[in-house]
Amino acid sequence: MPKQDLILSLAKVLLAAAWADGELTLEEVNSMKDLLFRIPELTARQWASLQMYLEAPVDEAERARLVEELRGAIRSRQDQDLALRTLDEILLADGQPTDEETVAAAEIRSAIESVDVGLLGQIFRGMTGRHARAVANAPNREHYLDEYLKNKVYYGVRRRLDLGEAELDVPEDTLRTLSLAGGIMAQVAQVNPQIADAELATMVGALQTYWHLSSEEAAFVAGVAISETAGLLDRSRLAREFADACGPRERAEFLDVLFAIAVADGEASYDEIEEIRSIARSLKLSHEEFIEAKLRVPREQRRQ
Repeated sequence: MPKQDLILSLAKVLLAAAWADGELTLEEVNSMKDLLFRIPELTARQWASLQMYLEAPVDEAERARLVEELRGAIRSRQDQDLALRTLDEILLADGQPTDEETVAAAEIRSAIESVDVGLLGQIFRGMTGRHARAVANAPNREHYLDEYLKNKVYYGVRRRLDLGEAELDVPEDTLRTLSLAGGIMAQVAQVNPQIADAELATMVGALQTYWHLSSEEAAFVAGVAISETAGLLDRSRLAREFADACGPRERAEFLDVLFAIAVADGEASYDEIEEIRSIARSLKLSHEEFIEAKLRVPREQRRQ
């Protein structure tokens, strides 16, 4: 049975290769799952570290880091053969590989084949520290693994900021809190399958009003919040984290924001009101505080 670190490193490299053309097909994902079935037990953190690479493209710099980590995990001819064989399987998973995938696979194959799996080669690798130097400053989304697990919206915002997609000149603690707020607001907006423009505008306005962001900054955070909450997310944890970061008055006022989002498209539906009720409990607010906020919405704009 191959070692866990080898399989995990190999899976990340293969995901990087599959992303070379900018998309990940269902066939490629299924082939990756076949590889992971070779590991009898993966922890939640290990699964999450792989999910991070499934969800967003991997650029050349990050791919180079992953390849170097894989090189460091290869210790025998059997390891090397497994890596090369699986590379071919993933490359052909969805039929004819694209030019970008072919180029990426050739680079990876060359790096794998260049590993000296003999005893002297392993000693030499350890003496030079080449692996450590190569990966020290390379892009690494796994630096934010804890945030990915606990505050996925912040993870999305932080990662995009690091990639230069936007600029936000706010303290890190504030960034975490407004990311939590964005995620909770998106939670309400997504109760109905289609997010209305008015709902998005209300989210943007709240981020501007309460966290003093520009319209561009607020639109950026709201967009990330919507995209991240569309996937798997521990929504109760999101609200609890927000409750811990804010005082009772802020949390109570935030219910008004959530109801404003719910009525932005005309009226607050039964499901939206029930979603806000659940959020209020996670925000450590009383039933009375929830009712007070609900009654501040005109009767003709709510289903309850």
